[in-house]
Amino acid sequence: MNRQEQAFQAAHTAVAPAPLVSRPSLAKRAIASTLIASCTLMALPMHASAQVVPTDALVQPATAGTAADSRVRVNAFFAREDVRQAMVKEGVDTAAAQARVDAMSDDEIRALDGRIAQAPAGGDVLGIIFAVFVILLVTDILGFTKVFPFTRSIR
Repeated sequence: MNRQEQAFQAAHTAVAPAPLVSRPSLAKRAIASTLIASCTLMALPMHASAQVVPTDALVQPATAGTAADSRVRVNAFFAREDVRQAMVKEGVDTAAAQARVDAMSDDEIRALDGRIAQAPAGGDVLGIIFAVFVILLVTDILGFTKVFPFTRSIR
């Protein structure tokens, strides 16, 4: 071999310097390991069981509290002045109504407390206002009306 061939061979067989590669930080390695483990575990089958739930078990939590708590809330409701005035206006004797409430069973008291709690206070004005707003907004967007300045018609 001549000198040029030796130089050529030496240049190509020489080990090139390895590029500087920094190792990922400990936090990055921990996150990557956690992601690998969680993605692997997601592929495992999961078992679910179902059983019949009786209606009483579902209805009972809706009437939160004991019968004594319900009785206190109902008595406080009947003690309010506006309720007493409404009963007098309808021709109901407040003492007789209170006596009937005191004679109610625990289940009846819970049911009455639930109805009192679900009764709308002041009507459903907010729902009506929201429904009107949505209707006007949709008609503005469709181009039938021009009520709101912040909408653009699709026409």
